[in-house]
Amino acid sequence: MPTATELLREGKTKELWQKCCGFLDLSMEQFMTIQRELLLEQIELLKRCELGNQVMRWAKPGSVEEFREQVPITTYTDYAPYLLGQREDVLPEKPLLWQCTSGRSGEYPCKWVPVTRRQYDELIDAFMAIFLFASCQDRGDVIIEEHDKLLYGLAPPPYVSGSYLRGVADMDIFDILPPMDVAEEMGFEERIEQGFKMGLSKGIDVLPGIPSVLVAIGERFGQGGGLKRAVAMLTKPKMLPRLLKAVVKSKLARRPLLPRDIWSLKGLIAGGSDNAIYREKIKDLWGRYPLDAYGSTECVLIAMQTWDYEGMSFLPQLNFLEFMPQREWDQWLAEPTYQPDLLLLDEVQAGESYALVSTNLRGGPFVRYFLGDVIKIESLRNKRLNIDIPQMTFESRIDGIMDIAGFARLTEKTVWQALENSGLVYQDWSVRKEAGETPLLHLYLEPKQGVEIAEEEAVAVIHEQLKKLDSNYADLEAMLGLNPLKVTVLPIGAFQAYIAKQRAAGADLARLKPPHVNPSEAAIDKLLTPVS
Repeated sequence: MPTATELLREGKTKELWQKCCGFLDLSMEQFMTIQRELLLEQIELLKRCELGNQVMRWAKPGSVEEFREQVPITTYTDYAPYLLGQREDVLPEKPLLWQCTSGRSGEYPCKWVPVTRRQYDELIDAFMAIFLFASCQDRGDVIIEEHDKLLYGLAPPPYVSGSYLRGVADMDIFDILPPMDVAEEMGFEERIEQGFKMGLSKGIDVLPGIPSVLVAIGERFGQGGGLKRAVAMLTKPKMLPRLLKAVVKSKLARRPLLPRDIWSLKGLIAGGSDNAIYREKIKDLWGRYPLDAYGSTECVLIAMQTWDYEGMSFLPQLNFLEFMPQREWDQWLAEPTYQPDLLLLDEVQAGESYALVSTNLRGGPFVRYFLGDVIKIESLRNKRLNIDIPQMTFESRIDGIMDIAGFARLTEKTVWQALENSGLVYQDWSVRKEAGETPLLHLYLEPKQGVEIAEEEAVAVIHEQLKKLDSNYADLEAMLGLNPLKVTVLPIGAFQAYIAKQRAAGADLARLKPPHVNPSEAAIDKLLTPVS
């Protein structure tokens, strides 16, 4: 069968779309048939390997139903003895590569995860689908072309984003700026700077990135530094026409120079929990909405948006998906021996939130794996685009849910949106539930350079925004007369100083910043330490 790259080069756009994006045409029955057939194949692989037998507790299921009845829910702790040492002899299939993500402080510094050849090949087609969706206007449109320029704006391997970008490079379609072999030897800021220099000359067609980074870079242009920054990157005379045209465009619009004046992107991809928060800012700065995709290091790719930039559609071929209702995850987390009742994709309800449980297909190692993510089923189908697959959005990490007085269950996304809506000019933040005579939602907020934030005023405006976003939070005041919010304004440079301390201590890249939700006491102490 021809590859996606071969189909694109041969101009067989209809066949390319069907190969990579055809899953959107599946009925719910067809989707579940694929899930079941691939799971049965995976069960046989698991029965024949040491890791599979261990995590299945030596069960020998002969059907999907028996698998779901007999096999317990797992977490990375079940796999750590095997995967941290990158033992290939115990796995269902020999891995093509290993990638890592953050682990647990005090237990293991990072989580190593193998990826099989078959998973990787499926990912290549899924990546192509993402690029097609990010650039098209309608079903079947193929705008992407060979030698389109793609900016390298992600962390390098073995982090998952860099590993995935290597997969994109293996497609041999895009010209990556800077080239992979050069980019992976650079630091992040140097890589971005060099990429933009090359982009002034060659153009940038496709931009995968991190939402907060895209906003930060775009705001540098919008705050008056854009022209100086662009001029500083001029290294060749042929770059000048592109810049002059951009300057004229911004002057006619009577605003500062923005990235969208310099580059007209075909596609922009930015996954992550903050994507929904920043999507309007990103569009204003870069000229396009970011296409969202959802996955994890352990379960590769799970779902993606399509060209309407609304809910994400699930993929059938990489993971067997199960969904844990809230009442079930509450009991399971309280009683680890409890066997929760999970649903399949054709059993979920619109408007409900679920914790996701995933079993790798295509030879991957994870079995009924509890990701710790909460997703929401927005609808059972996309009516406008005639997609019969349920549509999801990412809500939060389970450990990122803060229960306040049994009324409100606030997520990172809600707090972040309230901050954005408040109009406060801030650099970064962290929040946690703290003990006291009454429930306390304590927000630690660093202003931007040159900005002053009064704590009482911040409490008032953020509290009002939280009430607008979450009716249960509003009930805290209406029914209990309670405002649980406390704001502590951090010194300028607090988060940068924290990062410097972590880097000096040799911390893993994923641990350089404190989490937005429920940081440790030690992390808060570091943030509160005066900046020298």
